[in-house]
Amino acid sequence: MARRIDVTGAGGVRLAAWEFADPPKADGGERTQSGPGVLLLHGLMGRAAHWARTARWLATRHRAVALDQRGHGRSEKPADGPFDRAAYVADAEAAVEQLGLAPVTLIGHSMGALTAWQLAARRPDLVRALVICDMRASALGSASQAEWAEWFASWPLPFATLADVRKWFGEDDPRLERPNPARGEFFAEVMTERSDGWRPVFSRRQMLKARAAWVHDAHWEELALVECPTLVVRGLDGELGRAEAQEMVRVLPRGEYAEVTDAGHLVHYDQPDGWRRAVEPFLASVLPA
Repeated sequence: MARRIDVTGAGGVRLAAWEFADPPKADGGERTQSGPGVLLLHGLMGRAAHWARTARWLATRHRAVALDQRGHGRSEKPADGPFDRAAYVADAEAAVEQLGLAPVTLIGHSMGALTAWQLAARRPDLVRALVICDMRASALGSASQAEWAEWFASWPLPFATLADVRKWFGEDDPRLERPNPARGEFFAEVMTERSDGWRPVFSRRQMLKARAAWVHDAHWEELALVECPTLVVRGLDGELGRAEAQEMVRVLPRGEYAEVTDAGHLVHYDQPDGWRRAVEPFLASVLPA
């Protein structure tokens, strides 16, 4: 069962936060929300529900909340944004404070990981620990942004059925090197049925705008400002290379490294068991029981 909690983000934007399991129980058997707080931040085009499996095992010891970030999931999608870095970081900060999660552990995937480490650099008083999942600190550049625009334009919208969604993103997408059923399922979760078929719950224009706010810049300086214990996790076949990941660990004042075999960019979704084996020992070492 998922429980929605409304959060007010920067500029009054309405955000949906989700708990996917009951919070831990006190010794007397009554429900309590006193466990260490964990905020889960999805990547570009993702949604809080992509963290459901992670949130459920976290919830046995911690209060785990996943946030639909602006422009995503059930959160508001303001026509004119903003969709810049400051807005996403301020939204995450608002969620931590309004939900009483501090000192929080931030777990972020891709763009959500960048938001997490920018918040940790900006507000070290709020953040206890950080997990960065498959996000690069280097600039990707204009060519990368142009490739994404072309990719969005190639989507055969609308899809007639969810099976067609799964097949295109899991098998037929020209960007795929080999079939990836988990990727098809990932994208099926971000589609909604409209009068003419299945379309994404997000605006591709807004996604490009959000990506443009970070893709041209490097983020090493902010990474070096993160004071808390930080785990950098990469999928062996993901977008974050081993050399860059290990350099990120070196730059971080208290960095650690882990990798998940047989995983691509969607590490926690591709290989949920391997993801858990990589992350759980780190959390056990930095969070109170």
